[in-house]
Amino acid sequence: MLIDSHCHLDFEDFVADREAVLARARGAGLERMITISTWVKEFGKIRGLAEAHDDVFCTVGTHPHNAAAEQVDAAELVALARHPKCVGIGEAGLDYHYDSAPREIAAAVFRTHIAAARQSGLPLVIHARQADADIAAILEEEMGRGAFSAVLHCFTSSRRLAEVGLALGFYVSFSGVLTFKKSDELRAIARDVPIDRLLVETDAPFLAPVPYRGKRNEPAYVAETAKVLAEVRGLSAAALAATTSANTLRLFSKMSVPRSAAAQ
Repeated sequence: MLIDSHCHLDFEDFVADREAVLARARGAGLERMITISTWVKEFGKIRGLAEAHDDVFCTVGTHPHNAAAEQVDAAELVALARHPKCVGIGEAGLDYHYDSAPREIAAAVFRTHIAAARQSGLPLVIHARQADADIAAILEEEMGRGAFSAVLHCFTSSRRLAEVGLALGFYVSFSGVLTFKKSDELRAIARDVPIDRLLVETDAPFLAPVPYRGKRNEPAYVAETAKVLAEVRGLSAAALAATTSANTLRLFSKMSVPRSAAAQ
């Protein structure tokens, strides 16, 4: 069984056929899916999706693209994260490719999410794009203020950032980019990440893996990324699926708690 550790089922791309998308995911062997928040103001919608499906979980947070338009405090994030189906904080981080928010604001919002992860005990989902040095510096500084868990999602950054994250105890998640022809360096990093820190994801509807590249991505396609990761690691597909699923449940440990207990 597989877990898609990062997708966006609430996006408009899935409005017309969301139930069919979920059915295909289950047919492809997915056990669970985590639909990731990008706007706190839309948490009600993402929470509703998780409530409606036993195998769908969610996070709460503000994507760095939206950091200038939405600034919430850690207490609000922690309060919303108490929902039994909310298993993480984010996604949050820095994105210097688009620079949609002033960098100082994006950094402040990122630190607020780190504080929420620390206070809630839930893992932080980190978005990092072309901001490796600043991401690493913030993560190391914030870890000195108190421990928190995290995953570097859709990892396409430098080996250095992977090493910093791993040294801090974080996990590293690989998306369909791992399957692209020119991703040899990324596959080399994936080969060297400790086996107990590996996750797989789609980031659907974005970044569909080969052979679906260029099409809308969906959770079922995480099987293609897992297949390539298994080859890179010299594992069978079944062994890789079992390993990454166990890792995901260890990181997002609230998914392993019965809903009745989580609600207490």
